[in-house]
Amino acid sequence: MKAAVIQKHGDAGVLEFLDWPEPQPGPGDVLVRVRACALNRRDIWVRRGLREKRLPHILGTDIAGEVAALGPGVQGLTVGAKVLLYPVLTCGCCAFCLSGEENACSELKVLGGAVDGGYAELITVPEKNVFALPAGLTFTEAASIPVAFLTAWHMLVTRCRVRPGEVVLIVGGASGIGTAAIQIARLFGATVIATAGSDDKRQRCRDLGADHTLDHYKQPFAEEVRRLTENRGADVVFEHVGPATWTESLRALARKGRLAICGQTTGNEVTLDLMGFFSQNQTIHGTFIGTGSEFFELLRLVSAGRLRPVVDHVFPLAEAAKAHRRMEEGEHVGKIVLSV
Repeated sequence: MKAAVIQKHGDAGVLEFLDWPEPQPGPGDVLVRVRACALNRRDIWVRRGLREKRLPHILGTDIAGEVAALGPGVQGLTVGAKVLLYPVLTCGCCAFCLSGEENACSELKVLGGAVDGGYAELITVPEKNVFALPAGLTFTEAASIPVAFLTAWHMLVTRCRVRPGEVVLIVGGASGIGTAAIQIARLFGATVIATAGSDDKRQRCRDLGADHTLDHYKQPFAEEVRRLTENRGADVVFEHVGPATWTESLRALARKGRLAICGQTTGNEVTLDLMGFFSQNQTIHGTFIGTGSEFFELLRLVSAGRLRPVVDHVFPLAEAAKAHRRMEEGEHVGKIVLSV
C-alpha cells in the first residue's frame, strides 16, 4: 500500500510518500480501506517528536473509509460498508472502560499516536472502533468529525452541561474544534461569543451561528465579553489555545462559570489566581476526546443534519507535507483533510 510515513522527527519535509507493508486484520479486527483522513494539531506535535516518539510511524487520527476485510470473529459488518472510526484504542477492562468512560482509560492509545494511523491506504482497528458513516456525508466530511466534534461535545455537553440561555465563549472559533463547538453550543440554545483572528474568520463564525465575534489579537476579549453580558461574563468558556488566551479566558468567566480545556497550542505553562478562582466558585475541566456512547449520539445528530463539519481544504495523500504546512500557517477555517 501507499502511505505518508515519518522516519525521523522534524518539519513537514520529513513526511515521505512510500510503498509500505499492508496491515493484516487479526481476531476481532477490521481492515479498513482509508478514503479520507483529517489533520489535527496533534499530528504536528507527533511529527516534531513532542508526543509519542514512535519511528517509523504513520500519522492520522480522523479516518473514514470502507470495510476491506474482516478478521476472525467479527460479526455485524460487511465488506464494502462505509465507515467512520472512533479515534482511540482502549483496554476495555479497566474501571473507566467498564463504566463507559473509556476516554479516561489508563491504556488509551490514539490512532496515529501510539499506533499507526490513517495517512495510508489501509488500517486495522478493533471492531468496536467501527461506526457507520453518517448519512448524507462524503468521506471527506465524515473524516472531519471524530476528534473535533467528539471533543467539543464532551467539553460542552458532558463536562460543562451547557444549558439554554447560557453564554458560551469559544476561543479560536474558526479552528476545526471551534467550528464544531459553535454548532454544538447553538444546538443547546446557548448564546455564542466566538473569537477569531481575521475579518474572514469572524464572518465564518457568524455564518455557523455565533451571535458575537471578537478579535483575540486586537482587543482584550474579556472586556468585550463583560460588556456584552452586562458585566456578568460567560457561563462556559471553551479553551484549547493555552497561554496566549488563558488569562483573558479566566477573566471572561462568570461567577460559578465552567471552563473546559482540551489543548495547549501556544504552550504548556499557565498561572491561576487561586483567590479569584475559588472565591467565585468556578470550575475548570480538563478534557480528552470523548466516549463511544457520545460518539454514537453525535453521529445520530450529524445524520439528522443538525450538525455539519466544516472542510477547509483537501489534499491528496501524496501531498501530506503541504497539508501540514497549511495547518502550521494558521489560515485555515475548519478541517484540513487528506484524500486517499
